[in-house]
Amino acid sequence: MSPQTPFFARASTHLMSTGVPYSPTQITSAHGTTLTSSTGSQILDFTSGQMSSLLGHSHPEIVAVVTHSIATLDHLLSNMITEPVVALAERLARHLPPPLTKSFFLSTGSETTEAAIKMAKCYTGKFEIVAFSSSYHGLTSGSGAATYAAGRRGAGPQVPGHLVFPAPYAYRSPFRTAEGGYDWEAEMQYAWGMIDRQSVGSLAAFILEPILSTGGVLELPRGYLGRLSEECKRRGMLMIVDEAQTGVGRTGDMFAFQHDGDGIVVPDILVLSKTLGCGLPLGSVSTSAEIERRCREAGFLWLTTHLNDPLACAVGEKVLEIVERDGICQRARERGVQLRDGLLRLQEKYWCIGDVRGRGLLQGIEIISDLETKAPGVEIGHAVGDKAMEMGLSCNIVNLPGMGGVFRIAPPVTVTAEEIERGLQILDAAFGEVVGAKASK
Repeated sequence: MSPQTPFFARASTHLMSTGVPYSPTQITSAHGTTLTSSTGSQILDFTSGQMSSLLGHSHPEIVAVVTHSIATLDHLLSNMITEPVVALAERLARHLPPPLTKSFFLSTGSETTEAAIKMAKCYTGKFEIVAFSSSYHGLTSGSGAATYAAGRRGAGPQVPGHLVFPAPYAYRSPFRTAEGGYDWEAEMQYAWGMIDRQSVGSLAAFILEPILSTGGVLELPRGYLGRLSEECKRRGMLMIVDEAQTGVGRTGDMFAFQHDGDGIVVPDILVLSKTLGCGLPLGSVSTSAEIERRCREAGFLWLTTHLNDPLACAVGEKVLEIVERDGICQRARERGVQLRDGLLRLQEKYWCIGDVRGRGLLQGIEIISDLETKAPGVEIGHAVGDKAMEMGLSCNIVNLPGMGGVFRIAPPVTVTAEEIERGLQILDAAFGEVVGAKASK
């Protein structure tokens, strides 16, 4: 659909731009993995909405919970604790490793990271926050200061005390072993040296995603999270893990931090959003009883209009129930292998696919414009994405400074094997039309 249609004319008249260009396609309904446009076209959704519709759109059990809750128990004063809130906290605690036993519930990812950062400051009595150079933790005040992938221009000074740490970007990192492999240990040692020099002696927390999704689907190397945890402890810092896009089964584990390779590395604070609400605004902040106690003694206050809302919490509890009952983690692993194998075949076929990376049903393919220099292929990526959309596949391409265009492919975990194959076929056709194939890499 052209943006010049009456619908888009109305939108441009009355909707304020927030820096995100409109899709040229008007969606009128969404069910499972399928979007339907105003022209009647069927589109496979390989982005799970805004990376949130973990179980697909309009899942019948989620619809039933929302229908019941809106008619019986929707919203109350924030200090009125209800059964759906306690039930969600209990069910979440069963999945969290000790000592993470305490949770509260908010609406968005930005809210959860803001709250976690404030908790870390209250607990430690310090104020410096470290985050990866390709991080995305939100765009509100504190979360935006810990976000380096985008959104830092034009709004004046950021919150003081935020320090940047090189993201583990194996495909492009200048830190190499003698054999040419990625030397993440040397990079980390260098990075901590820079942090220690910048710090004024008030390091409170390191906030991170175990797979940097918006930052280009950058997966931490095996052993990285364990080493990072040790370095944080050495400096008296908390480790905040943000699993907005990786949590609740998408990567093949209930939480992506459980996949480090050196045993389970437990964060001090874990925040969830997006996938927990399956498309509804719901986030969680979880920590230990000891951190909660110290924060309470320090006067920690977090109060929002939708703190511990019963309707959203009822949905979250149902999402976790379905994930447990239907073996969603195993399903994500199996469909993830199928998706990754298909993307690797495309990499062999199309010269402009420089890298394939990710885990489970969160996969990324980085587009380049030159095989030798690995120069970013932003224009190629846009053209392939537009062509795929025309052919019936919605797949998100992230274009951020310092990297090429990276397709972030994350269908709902309820996606079928047949739908994965159809999506791969559309991607194949889109690449073929834009760049053509070559015999081998």
